[in-house]
Amino acid sequence: MFDVIQSDLELLNEGLIGAVSSSVELVNEVGTHLVTAGGKRIRPALCLLSARGGQDFSLEKILPLAEALELIHTASLVHDDVIDEAGTRRGEPTANAKWDNQIAILGGDYIFAKAFMLIAEGGYGDYVSKRLAELVCNLSVGEIIQDHTIYQAVMDLDNYYNRIQKKTADFLEICCELGGLVGGLSKVDTEKLAEYGHCIGMAFQITDDVLDIMQTSEQIGKPAGNDIRQGIVTLPVIHALNVSPDAGELADIVTNPEMTSQMVNRALNIVRATDGVEVAKAKADEYLDRARSIIPDSLPTDIREAFVQVADFIGNRDF
Repeated sequence: MFDVIQSDLELLNEGLIGAVSSSVELVNEVGTHLVTAGGKRIRPALCLLSARGGQDFSLEKILPLAEALELIHTASLVHDDVIDEAGTRRGEPTANAKWDNQIAILGGDYIFAKAFMLIAEGGYGDYVSKRLAELVCNLSVGEIIQDHTIYQAVMDLDNYYNRIQKKTADFLEICCELGGLVGGLSKVDTEKLAEYGHCIGMAFQITDDVLDIMQTSEQIGKPAGNDIRQGIVTLPVIHALNVSPDAGELADIVTNPEMTSQMVNRALNIVRATDGVEVAKAKADEYLDRARSIIPDSLPTDIREAFVQVADFIGNRDF
């Protein structure tokens, strides 16, 4: 999928380790654990692909921005894991599980600061800094919206789409937009890539929510049914709450902060018995079709094909 930028990503991984290094042993250990714990690097990859499509591409110029985007993502996940009391991510112990909540939160803050240090040193200008600040604000707002509605049988689709836009789609949109901007793409093509990023971001989160319903803990690297366990209502569950003959029982489960593993499994079975997963997949496919259709024709063939492959990967992913 990212063969065309494989060497770029290798340099990025080296840069991430260097960016979080510290003379304080524990800080260095925490930072290194977080940036080497796996991940698909989709956000920096989209930034690099977008930049490579422009006439002013410079790997030296774009790498700090790509690294900063991945660090912002990593820091936000660290804070999410503390909020969610998660013990694993990507099959590896979370920072809060490996150390404790205090170290994890401070480690996330440290990585956020390192990200914005890269941006300041990169000299990208006020617009890039403003967009990244908006990004972190939206990530926080998305989490607040989600936290405000946990353990509620919320059936409002607008609330759901607004939440996943702020938690995921805005991020991928900005990766594409800023990559195109720094790489020298035209305004029109940069806007197209921004919309592409929005669409695959919406599809990515919907697909993630489907996987939480359908896959096992081993397949997704975190507990299956974790959203239900945390009182988070996603698209397949919202659909089931609207159409299932067992909607009342499902509502009782998702609104119970003391739900047991047996209750989570029962909720999963209720959702799986409806066409909620199919409805969610169809919505994700709508976004992916739009994403593929809006990829700029002006991009080099190999870059354009990489963007198509990203959309295909999201549509077919099972982890």
